[in-house]
Amino acid sequence: MDNLNVQQVIHFVQWDALPLALVLLVGGGLVERLITRTLDGLGERLTDRRLLFKKLGAFARFFIYAAVGLVVASISLRLESEVVLALAGTIGVAVGFAFKDLLASLITGIILLMDQPFQVGDRIAFGSYYGEVTEIGLRSVRLVTLDDNLVTIPNSAFLSSAVASANAGALDCMVVIDFWVGAGEDAELARSLILESTVVSSFVLITKPVAVLVSEAFQGEHYVTQIRVKAYVFDARYEKALISDVTRRVKITLRDHGIRTPEAQPRPIRMERGEAG
Repeated sequence: MDNLNVQQVIHFVQWDALPLALVLLVGGGLVERLITRTLDGLGERLTDRRLLFKKLGAFARFFIYAAVGLVVASISLRLESEVVLALAGTIGVAVGFAFKDLLASLITGIILLMDQPFQVGDRIAFGSYYGEVTEIGLRSVRLVTLDDNLVTIPNSAFLSSAVASANAGALDCMVVIDFWVGAGEDAELARSLILESTVVSSFVLITKPVAVLVSEAFQGEHYVTQIRVKAYVFDARYEKALISDVTRRVKITLRDHGIRTPEAQPRPIRMERGEAG
């Protein structure tokens, strides 16, 4: 039986076409790299269309892989019905066990491209990771965190877990920054100063509104006033720069106006038993 299967496999492959198939595989890989680099270059020069070019690159990569795979299979394999039927069961079982995870990831990758819960260039939160999606591949999604770490996540993981997209295909995205001041400080003045420090930042998209929300919270041993800023950064890549710029401005202006943070306020005195009176 084993000898029969080996003979079937030998007959199934067109060995004289393998050099051409190898050339096609290498050529397809070079074309994919050239197209990807060209589109990435255009995206860097035309920043307002960067996400569009990244999206086109992801689709082009899938199309090239599929086209090259079909062409290579058609020229290097004998597709007579008798041989295909004879080997379909054996190959199907072997492929099913050996490549089930790869096939699941491939199908999920196609779903991600078609359904678009996120796309290349989006800032997404998945599990404990948050960063920019740089590639949606055949097997995995790659994202770069704000600390410049490259994280590779299997496509199949996105079928059973929630994912949040900060910009959902747009170049800009909302950034939320929290500040705390003492409960006894002038909350209205603090709110006004924080709003002013935010809108003058060069990273803020001024065509969209900036919201400043005031609430009370319990921090440590006392109540504090929480002031939350919601602003849009003009390019999601500058999210961290916006947070740093606004935080620096707010700390300076609050200090200059004598508004104390909870850490700068005197702590309540704890009296031990027997000290009263």
